[in-house]
Amino acid sequence: NAVMAAQMTDAHRRFLQVLMSNGITEGSEARKLHQHCCETDKVYYAQDKLDDFISTINSHLQPLFMQIRKGISEDDGTAHYAVVNLAETEVTKMASDYTEIELELFRKTMDLIILSENGFASSTDILNLADQLKTKKMKKKEAEQVLKVFVEDKWLSEKNGEYTLHTRCIIEMEQYILSNYQDVARKCNICHSLAIQSQVCESCGIGMHLPCVRKYFRGQTERRCPKCNEFWSCDTP
Repeated sequence: NAVMAAQMTDAHRRFLQVLMSNGITEGSEARKLHQHCCETDKVYYAQDKLDDFISTINSHLQPLFMQIRKGISEDDGTAHYAVVNLAETEVTKMASDYTEIELELFRKTMDLIILSENGFASSTDILNLADQLKTKKMKKKEAEQVLKVFVEDKWLSEKNGEYTLHTRCIIEMEQYILSNYQDVARKCNICHSLAIQSQVCESCGIGMHLPCVRKYFRGQTERRCPKCNEFWSCDTP
């Protein structure tokens, strides 16, 4: 028996609008926003009903090939929400915001990050790609500017000159990455979402996010792989 989708209210529309303009919203912010929208538009509010609230919006977004998706920050394991356009696969969504040469630099950076051991690419390695671009060569200074913009726009994150994919990028491009990097893209053995920054079992090759590793081994005397039961050789920070 198909349940009729709950009605979209002004509160739902307001919530969606803010989410879209943010690009990505941290879980605690989304909970505050949920309360704010319900109170502003005098819609019934229940603290533990954020997921229902979002699935109501999603049922109305379905015909538009859009969806609010939840993802986990690889840094600290916190929840984040982003609006994903399911019709625009790949980097088409970015194509309206960036030039061909900027997109090429992004794709090459993404290659470096995904093919790396730990999910990071150094600025040195990225800048060395700048003069090998097919579209046209890019000067290092230009490339540095472009990287800055990718960080500001929340496609990349940077720590001490090392770049990785921003949580927003992982949420929006998970399907693209899984299908385009089939041989190397891993899902986390614990939370089953895409793992870019991960620790990998030296025996069987499964990967886990750092926050998931920490959670999984908490309170265990011996650190053994959840899959092959060999000792987990990576250090957990």
